[in-house]
Amino acid sequence: MSTMNLTLLTDLYELTMMQGYFLNKTNETVIFDAFYRTNPSNGGYAIVAGLEQVIDYIKDLRFSKEDIAYLKGLNLFEKEFLDYLSNFKFSGDIYAIKEGTVVFPREPLLKVIAPIIEAQLIETAILNIINHQSLIATKASRVCYAAKGDSVLEFGLRRAQGPDAGIYGARAAVIGGCIATSNVLAGQMFDIPVRGTHAHSWVMSFPNEYSAFKKYSELYPDACHLLVDTYDTLKSGVPNAIRIFREMQASGIKLKNYGIRLDSGDLAYLSKEARKLLDEAGYEDAVISASSDLDEYLIDSLKAQGAVITSWGVGTNLITSKDCPAFGGVYKLAAMKRPDKNEFIPKIKLSENTAKVTNPGNKTIYRIYIRGVGKVKADLITLADEKIDEEQDLVLFDPVETWKKTKLSGGSYTVRELLVPIFKNGECVYTSPSVMEIRDYCQSELNSLWDETRRFINPHEVYVDLSDDLYLIKRTLLANLGQEKNL
Repeated sequence: MSTMNLTLLTDLYELTMMQGYFLNKTNETVIFDAFYRTNPSNGGYAIVAGLEQVIDYIKDLRFSKEDIAYLKGLNLFEKEFLDYLSNFKFSGDIYAIKEGTVVFPREPLLKVIAPIIEAQLIETAILNIINHQSLIATKASRVCYAAKGDSVLEFGLRRAQGPDAGIYGARAAVIGGCIATSNVLAGQMFDIPVRGTHAHSWVMSFPNEYSAFKKYSELYPDACHLLVDTYDTLKSGVPNAIRIFREMQASGIKLKNYGIRLDSGDLAYLSKEARKLLDEAGYEDAVISASSDLDEYLIDSLKAQGAVITSWGVGTNLITSKDCPAFGGVYKLAAMKRPDKNEFIPKIKLSENTAKVTNPGNKTIYRIYIRGVGKVKADLITLADEKIDEEQDLVLFDPVETWKKTKLSGGSYTVRELLVPIFKNGECVYTSPSVMEIRDYCQSELNSLWDETRRFINPHEVYVDLSDDLYLIKRTLLANLGQEKNL
């Protein structure tokens, strides 16, 4: 798949800051963390996605002659700086959490270690890519959880916020749990399944509903799913579908992948009545699928009402994450290397809002599981060189309300480091799995959550704690700045 040069997909102030660093001869190695502060849709977790596109972006990062000419025309940049950009290449390191991983607020999803000019440039594109796909993957995982094992298909292309949102939103939706997409280009680009039935216009273009169904069944006997609500679902649509199924059997066709789709009306009532008609006719294995402005809340409600729908086509509310249209990821400076020594100086951003006070230093993340159960207990952010001995007792404490503590006895837990190397010295050292492989991995990640964390209303919070050493650094920095109250 060819990639698009996104080098100028950045905010202007990234370039003006870069020029400032360049002219001031400031190019120390720094660490930036990309993270988010609040789970989407008031949920208990998020799914990180978009890493493969970040990799493509970094690999293709270069300023073309046309880019340099455009920047020169802005009359903002010195010739020396533009000459530097002409030979620009990313030379730093990037660590990231694998796509499809369950993640929580305030932990670095991606860590950049690079000269500050380089690290500054890539901020905007990284956030654009990770924020969007993580948002849609998270929404998809919630919709699929509501479906309780039923098939969920992503049908949102025509309502997406432009072609890119439709393409990469479909990718993220499949990562989050959808079995297929209606988006043919996404299917081609990412080798993911594509599915679809027909529209009301197909039925309306024929003299009557029966003849429309008849022709469709002749064209697609191995995937005959008929849209039954163009006129009257129970008096016309379902009876005509049953007639078609009988005629297919009479002609020697073995019915396998077949059924009806509902796209309007009271889906709970209509599905139950349609199921009765299909079962009475001997078509107990006919699928009843539904669309019509679905989301996790409506699917959950329909399930509670006894709807017998087993396949869900979800469009607008998934591809736009309508109830929560932004992920809110940020990219903050965490450390800067001293020019005279090979060590990092931790940096911290202050705020009157406690949640916006950043975690300083060069960090990594350990996921803590209950041994023998495989469920997530907590995440622990530590300094990058810290190691955890699973045979030793581990005390976790809330970094804000420090009196809240949990002691894990040695041998009662296991840990996994989440950040893995992606780029080293500007060269990619990571191979992205296929989208379907990421989807499978994501399902195992979701299974590591307790149901209490996945519920839609007041989910249980998975705590993200700080190690003693990291907490001490943060507290010391705040005390030195007279802001210890913000911890």
